[in-house]
Amino acid sequence: MAEKDDKDKKAREEELREKAGKANARPKNWMVPFLLLCLREWNSYGYELMERMTAFGFGAMNPGTLYRVLRQMERDGMVSSRWETSGDGPARRVYSITDVGEAYLRFWADSLEQYRRMTDTFFRLYTGRSPEREEE
Repeated sequence: MAEKDDKDKKAREEELREKAGKANARPKNWMVPFLLLCLREWNSYGYELMERMTAFGFGAMNPGTLYRVLRQMERDGMVSSRWETSGDGPARRVYSITDVGEAYLRFWADSLEQYRRMTDTFFRLYTGRSPEREEE
C-alpha cells in the first residue's frame, strides 16, 4: 500500500513540475511597455528597436511581429510615425511615443511596482525572512 502511495505522490510531483515548467511568470504584452520605454528615450526606427529589445532579453524576434505590434500601437494612439528620407539609404519609418503612450507607460510602471511588491512579499515568505531580518 505504501509503495502505491509513493508512486501516486511521485506522479503528482511530476505533473506539478510539468505545469510549473510551462508557467509564464512574466506579464502578457510585455513587448509594448519596453518599446514605449525605448521610444521615451529617443525616436527610433524598427531595426534599431529590434536590436534594443534583444538587449532587454527578448532574444531574436521576427521583424514581422515587431512591425505588427508597432502598427497596432500606432492605431491605439501610443506611438506616431513619420518617414525619414534624410541621409544615405532608403527612407525609414521613425517612431515616437505620444502622450497616450506616456500614460500607458506610467500605468505599466505603476502596475509593475505593485507586482514587484507582491513578488518581494512572496519571496520573503518563501524564504522565511522577515522584513526586520532583511534590514540587519
